[in-house]
Amino acid sequence: MTHPLYIAFIWHQHQPIYKSQRVHEYRLPWVRLHGTKDYLDLILHLERFPKLHQTVNLVPSLILQLEDYANGTAIDHYQQLALTPVQKLNSREKREIIDHFFDANYQHLISPHQRYRELFFQKQEKGLSWCLEHWQDDDYGDLLAWHNLAWIDPVFWDDPQIAQWLNQGQNFSLQDRSAIIAKQREIIQRIVPQHRLMQQTGQLEITTSPYTHPILPLLADSRSARVAIPDLLLPEQVFQWPEDIKAHLSKASEIYKDRFGRAPRGLWPSEQSVSPAILPYIAQEGFQWICSDEAVLGCSLNHFFARDESGNLYDPNLLYRPYLLETKEGNISIVFRDHRLSDLIGFSYGCMDAQEAAADLIGHLDKIALSLQEHQGGPWLVTIALDGENCWEFYEKDGLNFLNALYQRFSDHLGLKLVTVSEFLEKFPPQTTIATQNLHSGSWIDGTFTTWIGQQAKNKAWQMLIQARKVLERHSEATEQSNPLAWEALYAAEGSDWFWWFGIGHSSHNDDTFDLLFRENLITLYEALGEPVPENLYLPIELHLGSRGHQQPLEMINPNIDGSADEQIWDKAGCIEIGGSRGTMHRNSLVQRLFYGYNHLSFFLRIDFQVGSHLPEELHIFWYYPDIANLNSPISLKAVPGDPPLNHHYHHHLAIDLASQSIEMKQAHQGYSWNCCATNSKAVLDKCLEIAVPWSDLHIHPDTELHLVAILADAGSFKAHFPESGLLVLKMP
Repeated sequence: MTHPLYIAFIWHQHQPIYKSQRVHEYRLPWVRLHGTKDYLDLILHLERFPKLHQTVNLVPSLILQLEDYANGTAIDHYQQLALTPVQKLNSREKREIIDHFFDANYQHLISPHQRYRELFFQKQEKGLSWCLEHWQDDDYGDLLAWHNLAWIDPVFWDDPQIAQWLNQGQNFSLQDRSAIIAKQREIIQRIVPQHRLMQQTGQLEITTSPYTHPILPLLADSRSARVAIPDLLLPEQVFQWPEDIKAHLSKASEIYKDRFGRAPRGLWPSEQSVSPAILPYIAQEGFQWICSDEAVLGCSLNHFFARDESGNLYDPNLLYRPYLLETKEGNISIVFRDHRLSDLIGFSYGCMDAQEAAADLIGHLDKIALSLQEHQGGPWLVTIALDGENCWEFYEKDGLNFLNALYQRFSDHLGLKLVTVSEFLEKFPPQTTIATQNLHSGSWIDGTFTTWIGQQAKNKAWQMLIQARKVLERHSEATEQSNPLAWEALYAAEGSDWFWWFGIGHSSHNDDTFDLLFRENLITLYEALGEPVPENLYLPIELHLGSRGHQQPLEMINPNIDGSADEQIWDKAGCIEIGGSRGTMHRNSLVQRLFYGYNHLSFFLRIDFQVGSHLPEELHIFWYYPDIANLNSPISLKAVPGDPPLNHHYHHHLAIDLASQSIEMKQAHQGYSWNCCATNSKAVLDKCLEIAVPWSDLHIHPDTELHLVAILADAGSFKAHFPESGLLVLKMP
């Protein structure tokens, strides 16, 4: 090749609007915590390698919230708890602290710190009730401190104050906690200026997104979701206010110009969602390029991107180039990310040795460069685009070792060159055009919009939004100048995040709060207009469970354990649609759904696997009893991620060999070990996997609650777990 292989990294930094206009505080702390852990350090690592250029996307709603914290005008509920004298905490607040202040990756944010780890194990092994009964003021004070201290990125640990706190370890006073919060503010104050500086030096390109991160194609016409899935069930009414697209883009551009002193060139469409209808508005606002996913390109070209057993494309020349989109308002370039390479960073490399992971990515890029030698054209651009904040807590030292190893290899490699997207496009404009009408309407998730619309709960939320938008439209006197509160509430409610969490597929420890924030935005809109608030806005859109519940058990069941999937027998069982998520990211699942139930003799599980999926060798079920002080041990498998609930300790372990259908039961023993014990459990795999575990095997009393997780594994090595967020809860009758 006469040119090196060009690589464009695009890191997407985004948080929804957590501020509630009804209580005038931020309900969740994630802007502040990610602000101290993920936004500044990412580019400080890059600054040490000046030859390497990258692109960072800062969503406007994130910038505004970071500025609130930087200015000291933002206060979130978790921050208020941390700054409350522990002697004044009431029982509800103490319960909330114990429940939420371990919301962090155990392996990399909790385990490295002895005191934080000690408190975690007390909650895990002795239960919430024990902590409430036995914890003293110092225990609460230390937990409040560590939840904030652990989220400060290791790149800042050489700061004398931070080093002193890390060395102190415990007995944190209110003054200490106040100083930690102040240090977080210092770090956040540097984020936007550092991005601006590195864009001025040419090492970074900063891009933007629509104002509050809405799915633009759905604002243009919610029926665009049927392009990918023609029979998708949609809300009864259509959302079709394309003028809101113009507002989101205009506000994003204004914020960008004010903070960075220039017009933005690139636009990251929210969730990489595109459609022909939104292109004129993007061109009209002056954006020069956008990005999307290879699934969207495949649908646009009517081409399936097949890969070999190593994951490399058979048709790399189609993906690794920019394309041109022509509109009457102007032309737009578009690049499409390599989904697999992006996911390797987002999901896989955190479990590997940093040097090995870096070498693996470089190896893939070398193979891409070699394969492109067989094709005419070029130069070529490989786009790697992903969330820039959520993956790093799965890496040692928040990704420091991996990024240093990777950047050093890029610096030393003459055949690979890191560029910003605009740098590449200026030198090598697109040579291939995608007809505007052929651009697929879809997102980075399977080329569809089903993550945000098409399920009952999501459609219910859209219907609420449609009704509120109609009311606002009737108030012609309510302009953005005369009634900014109503319009800001609308823009906030149009954000994508609320719809992401509704329904089946994604879940978090804060589902109920996301539900509340969405409804509060709409309530604010009605109140700002002087309109009566619909009663349904005061009720949750759906029932929120620790794990996404599709149906609770309706009555006791008595299935024959034969793998027959008898629907009449399992009809009254609880059912969880597993979906395809882990945390805030999306991936496919081997499991379609999980049924669970019980009678007075046993509890039962039924697992329906995805049709045609290649099953791993083993299924492991781990459970513990939260209100019983038992010996508990960590999961005894290899390569287990360190995030909840996989970092919990468990009391019982049922191992099932899916080939021989043999069963082994183990019980936690001293020294975090496991001992084999007798069992009369039964498992049969045929049309589905059905499992029965007699209550008599467990030696527990009626009304005892157990929390369990199921894990698929090969040769004792972790592959996947479900439910994918949280734990399944059962109670002995």
